[in-house]
Amino acid sequence: MHILLLIHIFMQSLIAEDFKYRIMKNPITLIITAALLIVANSAFAQLPVKPLAPQKKLLESKDPKLAANKKLVYDMWREFLEGGHMEVAEKYFAEDYMQHNPTASTGRKAVVEVFSRFTKPQPVVDTIKAKVVSITAEGDLVTLGFVRELSEKEDKTKKYTTTWFDMFRVENGKIAEHWDSATK
Repeated sequence: MHILLLIHIFMQSLIAEDFKYRIMKNPITLIITAALLIVANSAFAQLPVKPLAPQKKLLESKDPKLAANKKLVYDMWREFLEGGHMEVAEKYFAEDYMQHNPTASTGRKAVVEVFSRFTKPQPVVDTIKAKVVSITAEGDLVTLGFVRELSEKEDKTKKYTTTWFDMFRVENGKIAEHWDSATK
């Protein structure tokens, strides 16, 4: 934090009216400014997104209802979405399931139709295959946060991480509603 304060004070002094004069008169000021900008840039560089804890730990809650809601969403993700087992849809989704993703339709029947197009049944594993950052629950809502790796726009060979979120509302032991950050 001290380095940031020093950078701020130094940069404020450079913004003074005699900035051009200082650089022209003393090129060492230009070198120091460039070095500080490099340090400041690395000080504010993005940290990679990483899971907060093992998935089983993320499922824990002191509130049994929140723990049950987390487990419902977690198991649906493993069995239905990643496992491709469309036959378990009734176990997890309310018949009138509401979908807020702009590329998907509402209803349990619709979610089965969508996912049966691009996923086939495979063995269900003990954890979600994707890197899970967090599993949070509050009231009847459960949110899964995932690591998402994307390519840099300027250089497609370079990657960076960000976070993707899926939020579900649980009602009567079934997933009744879904939101995510998808766009058309």
